[in-house]
Amino acid sequence: MTTKPMIAVNADFRPASAEHIALTWITSGYYDQVSGAKTAKSPGGIPLIVPPLAEDDDLRVLLEKCDGVVLGGSSLDLDPKRLGLDKHPATKPMATRREDFDRRLAKMAVEMRLPILAIGAGMQTVNVICGGTLFQHIPEDVVRPIQHRDHVERTLRHIINIVPGTRMDVMYGPGEIRVNSDHHMCVDQLAPQFKVSATAPDGVIEAYESVDDDWFCVGVQWHPESDTAAALDMQVFEIFLEACMDRMTGADTAPMTIPFPQKVARKVVAAA
Repeated sequence: MTTKPMIAVNADFRPASAEHIALTWITSGYYDQVSGAKTAKSPGGIPLIVPPLAEDDDLRVLLEKCDGVVLGGSSLDLDPKRLGLDKHPATKPMATRREDFDRRLAKMAVEMRLPILAIGAGMQTVNVICGGTLFQHIPEDVVRPIQHRDHVERTLRHIINIVPGTRMDVMYGPGEIRVNSDHHMCVDQLAPQFKVSATAPDGVIEAYESVDDDWFCVGVQWHPESDTAAALDMQVFEIFLEACMDRMTGADTAPMTIPFPQKVARKVVAAA
């Protein structure tokens, strides 16, 4: 029997076209961080790469063997039509099969109260399936926005402000930190299961966490698995894996009901 938690990590998917075959893959940072984030309480995790399975029964069997889920991001976007929005020219939707699977994976993980670390588009997906909404294009939807994406340089970083008393405060300490950034969509209204734990200077929600202290669910808009991440970002995975160890050794597994309230889009008003 393993002494390490088993962590499901979603894979990316590209459908077949005239130029290439269908392909499933994953960025190495996800499984490297899962296996490499070790603390006195956690020896690291065993990453289980999960392709976009078609059957819910298969996914459920797999998740029942896991102690946590990393819902990773994508270079592409959630489909705005599924959010009730007209597609913006800057939006490049991910494959339908990928988004469908991510939504099912996120919903099942939430219902099972598995520890969840949701990153980038994964953060947005978890918020949406729990009843939250998204802004499609920060430069037009946010008042006085800062730069969140640079199409030339992958090394763009900006400040975020951590909310005191949150899990982010435990991970990074109080005050400001700098994080990598490569997105143009973001959380608008937060689902009722979550509270804000970090924001950008323009008011964009950069991190959230569960309002229930007994359930570890953290979403971050930046990419702590990336080669552009700071060394401090390892702590996101370390604390997540400690929560997965708690799950493996007998944490609460009571199911929860997901509400799906209707939300009305609004604009973020940045501080003067």
